[in-house]
Amino acid sequence: MIKQLLYKTFGLRDGEIAISFLMQLYIFIVITVLLIVKPTVNALFLNTLGADNLPYAYLMVAAVAVITTVLYNKALKNNSLYKITNYALVIFSVFFIALSVILYYKALNQFVLYFYYLFVAMFAVIATSQFWTFANMVFNAREAKCLFGFIGAGAIAGGVFGGYLTSLIVSSFGNKTVILVAGLLMLVNIPILQKTYHLRLRKLNIYSRRNQNFSEQKVNDSTLFIILKSKHLTYLALITGISVLVAKLVDFQFSDFANRNFRNPDDLASFFGFWFSTFNVIALLIQLLLTNRILTKLGVSTTLLILPLGIALGGLLFLTFPELWVLVIIKGLDGSFKQSINKAAFELSIMPIPIGIKNQAKSFIDVAVDSVATGFAGFLLVFLIKKLDLPTSYITIIILFFVLIWIVLIFRLREAYYNSFRENIKRNLVKKNTSSFGLKHETTIVTAKAILNNGEEEEILNLLDRLNNFKIKTLKPYIIGLLQHESVTVKIAAINQLYTYDKGTAIKDIEALLSIKNDELVYEALEYLLHHTYKSDSSIFNSYLNHSNDYLSNATLLCLAKVAKNNYSLAKRYNLEKRIAQKVDELSTPDGFSRKESVAILLNTIAHSGYKKFHSFIAVHLNNKDEYIVNYAIQAAGLSKDEQFIDKLLQFLKEKPFKKATIKALKNYGYKIVETLLESNTLENLDDDAKKSIPKLIQSFKTQDSVNLLQKLLKHKDIIVRYKAIIALSKLKEKSRDLYISNRLIKSALFRECKFYKNTLIIKKSIEQQIESPEDKHAITLDAKTEISIARTSIYDILIEQEQISLKNIFKLLSILYNKSDIEMSYEGLFSDIKEAKINALEFLDNLLQSQLKTNVFPLIEHLVISDESHKTTLQLHQISEKNYLNLIVKNRGKRLKLEVINLIYYLNNKNYASIIKPLLKHKNRDVKYLAFKTLNSLTGLRSAS
Repeated sequence: MIKQLLYKTFGLRDGEIAISFLMQLYIFIVITVLLIVKPTVNALFLNTLGADNLPYAYLMVAAVAVITTVLYNKALKNNSLYKITNYALVIFSVFFIALSVILYYKALNQFVLYFYYLFVAMFAVIATSQFWTFANMVFNAREAKCLFGFIGAGAIAGGVFGGYLTSLIVSSFGNKTVILVAGLLMLVNIPILQKTYHLRLRKLNIYSRRNQNFSEQKVNDSTLFIILKSKHLTYLALITGISVLVAKLVDFQFSDFANRNFRNPDDLASFFGFWFSTFNVIALLIQLLLTNRILTKLGVSTTLLILPLGIALGGLLFLTFPELWVLVIIKGLDGSFKQSINKAAFELSIMPIPIGIKNQAKSFIDVAVDSVATGFAGFLLVFLIKKLDLPTSYITIIILFFVLIWIVLIFRLREAYYNSFRENIKRNLVKKNTSSFGLKHETTIVTAKAILNNGEEEEILNLLDRLNNFKIKTLKPYIIGLLQHESVTVKIAAINQLYTYDKGTAIKDIEALLSIKNDELVYEALEYLLHHTYKSDSSIFNSYLNHSNDYLSNATLLCLAKVAKNNYSLAKRYNLEKRIAQKVDELSTPDGFSRKESVAILLNTIAHSGYKKFHSFIAVHLNNKDEYIVNYAIQAAGLSKDEQFIDKLLQFLKEKPFKKATIKALKNYGYKIVETLLESNTLENLDDDAKKSIPKLIQSFKTQDSVNLLQKLLKHKDIIVRYKAIIALSKLKEKSRDLYISNRLIKSALFRECKFYKNTLIIKKSIEQQIESPEDKHAITLDAKTEISIARTSIYDILIEQEQISLKNIFKLLSILYNKSDIEMSYEGLFSDIKEAKINALEFLDNLLQSQLKTNVFPLIEHLVISDESHKTTLQLHQISEKNYLNLIVKNRGKRLKLEVINLIYYLNNKNYASIIKPLLKHKNRDVKYLAFKTLNSLTGLRSAS
């Protein structure tokens, strides 16, 4: 009965109850502890140091928040979130227990109070951030949409329970006991965290685990630029800053007056605990009973006015009656409305912003703007209280002043909000008459209804994208109506939006979509049916698993594999493992191999299921002769993220028909695959054709880390790898303008490439002499002399090829630093058959290049243009001995030339050249290492390699 209640009330399915309750209990404990330590530490701080020192604490919180964020993010780059969270829980517990001991021995001093005030502020940020980041690893996007509301209820319950518990314990046993309880409660979260990890993440290999936590990283500078560029985001950031500033001023007044009324720290902690919990109860009631109704009736902008107007009225009341009960009302308005009505309105107000920009900007506003506003509040209070020596009641005037600014900003936001709707929701396909939906005068809900009813495809998709996780009941029938839309894409978007609503919504309409033979639509419809089918109605999904239509039954099995991967109960209910085993047996026969579509779907089903015992089926079909099947096997290998497939996938990089699918498959392994390739010997041992695809793989992640890694590859000794890395960087610069490419590093790479190009010319000139006038005293036989001649010619031919590629590298690097079209035009001019075009291109570059670049680049280009004529160039190419140029090649060139050099030395049979080869015994490439050992053994009689 309890299970059925959970299924129907919260949308939980079999297999999700345990993990959901564990996560809910985790956040319940975190918030309970927060509501214990925050009022207690605040009370201790105020009782000992007084409210006059709160401004300094605000300033410190702002500074420490920035430093902690930087250090925490750095720690996350080098360690797993699971490991850091375990350490953090222990540290939080130890420090809270230590505070209890300090209180027991009455060892409080100013330093300890400041430290714990800051520590609690950081605990609030870090502990909650760790929880939600971990939750995003544990649950996929679809599960998160369904379960985060239920899990979040734990946070609300913790907010209510923690404060009342504090009030109860402190009044009976004192603050040292309640702090001890907080410390012990944090230890309870360690087994909860470990149990959650074992249930969901432990079985994942390193690639799957890293991929769960992979996120596109952005540069903070570009986020600030994005906010400043958009009036809408600028106003939102300013409103957030003002609201935080006002909240800190209100908190200061509330704390100051409370401290005057309660001289005993236990009484003060009990007072804070009681009211903090009461504010949470009020926020919960408002959220459940009023928020949706108020938003529907008043709209976003008017709803945003409720909180500042409430604080303004409270401020005016306080000027008339400067009593604590008035401040309780003001603090209650701030604490209750901010977490309910105001929060919902703020989320809706950012809705018109495109999802990628929204996430990036919101993160910046939540952290950076909040910290700056807190610091500014501290600075303002220090100036008012310390410097001007004003009574704290005067702060009400300052609060009213900032509330007035807050209200003005909301009115300014209103126009920017509607403009964002015009520009973003109706961008591209909206007719020139942008007022057709009355955006300027109607509420958001009315506008949304109009778009869902009569909008163009892109308009509807944009609106659904902005709605995302918002559950707006008045829009429900309009979204269901989209299931009849002629566009398959709109149908899919509508299905995704319906997850927000109650179980059982539009089941019959969704079932009707299964008759449309479109893979993506069918999978989405089936997944929705699985999510929205109660245990008692499992016959609905079973009927599709056993359907006579092969396409539909296979698609249903694939859908089940995707959803039940981390849900053992669901997999067991529908016999997933047994069904896959039957399909594998059925399609492993000669007749089964011929059913290509069924084999392709089964490959994906196995990959999604997580059953490694069936991965041999994928391995078999990676060697299939049919190109269609191989491409699906490659896709399945990538989806499985199984380490056993990596070497095989890397081999496919050199085969053109499979190259695109292979890069996509490797990308599925997440960014960790790139680290694996570059940290081990894998890259050096790749085939040359495969190796040059690695920069493209790195580029596909489109993150700042991608840029950083590609910049490192500019130092690679293999010229093809450098060439592909430069192309990848160039494309990232064009398509991802928010990523930062260092001009300093590009210039360094350019100088190195110029040196490489010049050395190539020198070695070419030197080897030409050897080919024309060979002096091979150590070559005994005619055959050996022939082999030497062939080896030198091979080296020479490779150098010609590298000369051309190196020149391309130089110009590609220049195109990153300068205007791309200008550099491309110059390159074409230099290689033109028209003499005048060459001279003009040379002249253009002479004027374009800056001094240092000009010194390094221009002589090489000048030599290229006029070296075949009677004119002398500034480039001096001196001839060097064979031993020197062979040593130069071995030190600075890739595998291909190294092998040719070793081969030449083998036939030269000159012991003086042994020193050139000896370092190659430790080379990462197996072929180079083996041939070096063989040649050195021939020259010196060496019997073992170090």
